[in-house]
Amino acid sequence: MRAVVTGASGLLGGNLALLLQEAGHDVVCTRRAGSRVKHLEHAKLTWAEADLADEEAMRRAFDGADWVFHNAAAVTVRQKVSPTIYDANVLGAERAVRACQAAGARMIFTSSTVTIGLATGPEPADEGARWNLPERGLGDAYAVTKREGEERALALAAAGADVVVVNPGYMFGPYDTRPSSGKVLIELCRGAIPALTPGTNSFVDVRDVARGMILAAERGVSGERYILAGHNMSYAEAFPLFAEWLGVKAPRLKLPYALCVPLGWAGDLMERLRDAEPLINSSTIGYGFCPDFRFSSKKAEANLGYTIGPLQPVVMETVAWFKAAGML
Repeated sequence: MRAVVTGASGLLGGNLALLLQEAGHDVVCTRRAGSRVKHLEHAKLTWAEADLADEEAMRRAFDGADWVFHNAAAVTVRQKVSPTIYDANVLGAERAVRACQAAGARMIFTSSTVTIGLATGPEPADEGARWNLPERGLGDAYAVTKREGEERALALAAAGADVVVVNPGYMFGPYDTRPSSGKVLIELCRGAIPALTPGTNSFVDVRDVARGMILAAERGVSGERYILAGHNMSYAEAFPLFAEWLGVKAPRLKLPYALCVPLGWAGDLMERLRDAEPLINSSTIGYGFCPDFRFSSKKAEANLGYTIGPLQPVVMETVAWFKAAGML
């Protein structure tokens, strides 16, 4: 199969491209001009320049493809939706689907668990959960735009495009150059996580997600969503466990919510005054204390054959990669 991977310079896209190449597929990766790809140069991947703002460039890059894995997006913790974020995550998503349809290819559209509703009881949320993040104070720019981008992709699928949506959990793995989700492991090793919060997340090896995406390409139903999540754990459970595996000091202090709320407000204010990406804001505090960010992958397990491995090996491998890359 000829597979095109957008956002291949990122954590998920890079690992996916390597797995596709290992499996013997003809792989083309897209990137924006100036994107850093040195960490993947050993694989001798084929690269094509195609920005999400340029539908014609994407059409050229997708030409001849059987599968297009769309991972490129603007990741942010900002509260306010900026034109740049909206263009990448909503309009760019729509352009990518149209370009894929013009090429006659199947798209595997990478969304996120932030487009799934939060759990409302003891069971984790599945694909049918009502989207309730804004009413829970978690409707930040990323969640809102990823949700709308996914909705537009599904609308195009209903109109005839071949689009399968996947919703990954919180991924760890090598080739995380930004760093993205692996940043918490760097901070943990540096002793920069001062305290624990009761919020939850669904931690997973990025390569399990990538394998799930290939299964979605092979077996997924167009117009359907598949959660590719992992181990549902609270930060208060996960971080001490990660620290034990890595041989570093674990945070012990538990922060009260009332103390953190003003920090979130301060971050919101700084975002508005400086128009800059905040380190902490109301949304990041909200996620840190949300016990309902838990997800079920039963649909993907039953219909795609999706499986996940243990967390300890990937946590240790991710940190080893950071050290080898001079990031830790």
